[in-house]
Amino acid sequence: MARGDQLSRQWKIIQTLVASTQGKTVPALADRLGCTSRTVYRDLEALQAGGFPITTENRDNRSYWHILNPSRQQIPLAFSIPELMALYFGKDMLKTYRGTVFHDAIDSLLSKIKATLPSAYIDYLDRIRDRVDAGPAPRKDYTRFGTIIAALNRAIIDEKKIHMVYFSMGRKKESRRTVHPYRLRHVDDTLYLIGYCALRKGVRTFAVDRIETVTPSDDGFQVPAEFDMKAFLQDSFGIYQGSPVRVKIRFLQSVAGYIRERTWHPSQHLSDQADGTLIFTATVAGIEEISHWVLRWGAGAQVIAPAALRQTVGRHAADMASHYRDAPADEDRETVSPPPSHERPIQ
Repeated sequence: MARGDQLSRQWKIIQTLVASTQGKTVPALADRLGCTSRTVYRDLEALQAGGFPITTENRDNRSYWHILNPSRQQIPLAFSIPELMALYFGKDMLKTYRGTVFHDAIDSLLSKIKATLPSAYIDYLDRIRDRVDAGPAPRKDYTRFGTIIAALNRAIIDEKKIHMVYFSMGRKKESRRTVHPYRLRHVDDTLYLIGYCALRKGVRTFAVDRIETVTPSDDGFQVPAEFDMKAFLQDSFGIYQGSPVRVKIRFLQSVAGYIRERTWHPSQHLSDQADGTLIFTATVAGIEEISHWVLRWGAGAQVIAPAALRQTVGRHAADMASHYRDAPADEDRETVSPPPSHERPIQ
């Protein structure tokens, strides 16, 4: 029997017992798992030996198996197993924010929890986690922004204004701003601050890794009752804001399958065509972000509307083509091996 099958079966036993308020008999577990009662007994004994709080209760001349629950037994069990697993996975998913309050807080919490668990219990959880890679590779190093993120988080909770120095990538210069911080938002491996900017006299979005300094203020603020964060973000294709624009994009058959796999925007509508192409329509905030998304698909995407988006994408495509129009000088040539035939150039 494969070790992975045994681990999967034992995890299903744990989930079943956690979800059951009355407990389960061995025959019932065996029927649910599609195995013999003898196999279930072996798994239950292995889980008990590993430190899991599993016990039996006799009722109507039958034995019912339980995961000990603090509402029934006087045993300190602060977290259920699914909750503990969620914390384990959550820590991996926050790798991008290692060195900040978000990652360090969950790391500290898990260390305290581990100190109360049997080693076999921890080993079992680690084995399960090794079979699910929940942690994306960090794309930005937020370690040096740990102090800034902590200050922003505290100001949001306390509803205090902040003074900050911000570097605008578009204008290529710094500016000093007073901001009412509303929320931190994670989008595409980047952390953003959303808040009212006194300089621009409106709600703006700031990339946290371009905030040079943050100085907390003693002045408080209140989020206006009429401000709706959900409505503010609903048309955004990521984080940027702009006037609502209805876009229509044709995707060739070579990439249409990738578009169908995901919900790219809440307002999207997908229409399959007889020739195998796919028409994508949505109402988005401005054309800046979606133009980058269209370019991601290369020649597999064709903008139908609006004209402004067609022109923007066409201009970028022409500029890109100009980089490759002439062959490089001999001294600049590099030998590049083509990608394996099974690898797609666009994902």
